[in-house]
Amino acid sequence: MDVSWLIPPLHVAIQASTPLMLAALGEIYAERSGILNLGVEGMMLIGAITGFVITLTTGNPWLGMLMAAIAGALMAFIHAFVSISLQANQIISGLALTMLGMGISGLVGKPFIGIPLRFTLRPIAIPLLSDIPLLGPVFFKQDAIVYLSYILSLAMWFFLYRTKPGICIRAVGENPAAADAIGVNVALVRYCCTIIGGLLAGLGGAYISVVYIHAWLENMTAGRGWIALALVIFAMWDPLRALPCSYLFGGIEALQYWLQRYGINPYLLGALPYLVTILVLTLIGASESLRRRMATPSALGKPYAREERTA
Repeated sequence: MDVSWLIPPLHVAIQASTPLMLAALGEIYAERSGILNLGVEGMMLIGAITGFVITLTTGNPWLGMLMAAIAGALMAFIHAFVSISLQANQIISGLALTMLGMGISGLVGKPFIGIPLRFTLRPIAIPLLSDIPLLGPVFFKQDAIVYLSYILSLAMWFFLYRTKPGICIRAVGENPAAADAIGVNVALVRYCCTIIGGLLAGLGGAYISVVYIHAWLENMTAGRGWIALALVIFAMWDPLRALPCSYLFGGIEALQYWLQRYGINPYLLGALPYLVTILVLTLIGASESLRRRMATPSALGKPYAREERTA
């Protein structure tokens, strides 16, 4: 049976999934350390406009990606400072970060709407692997950022579960007082993990504008940051599980246009990831027992002060 017709939509599905995966991987580390960052959408938008403008003006997509990652990290630093140093409400801080990202990206990006991007990352075929029927062209004829997402998923899982610093991250997210008592710098761990989350969210945003769409559109992330937050829950805060979960959501987004030929309403398919996201976040927020069963980090969203331990 000829399945070659599946290759183009699946190839695009992998690209559509990549920004979701990058943002989700970063948020997994932030939440594992106990910091809830609802500003992922805003950081992705800042990454998208930064990556597009730098790539457009310099002709170097790699520089655009790098500066987008740095911009996302700087946005995350703001959230870290407010949430960790000032011990403000993490939900309010994250939502403010999203609104800030939307406002700044809309203002900066207004002159660039409709300008096509001639510079992007080209696909790289992996020898031997790219020759595997069906799977080869889909997974191993992609650009370098897609390959980076494969490596990151595995490397971040290994670091989190098989190294001493990874144990410290999980300890801080579960019981920061106990981690502090054995000498772990809780604030430093949380700062680092939150900034890593912003860095990857910014990179994911740049991937949308520089590689996936090749243009800038206002609010072009279209809720992907919120989907990434839901993916963290679906993956049960596990970087390796984030890989198939991202492909599921990204695949729905990419395949909706091909499924129109079968009479399936594309708007319904396009809305499914968002409907599932809303449902999952609502259930998790309303049910403490469900949070425990899904191995939610115990200290997630809770500020920590050393004075509380010594009091």
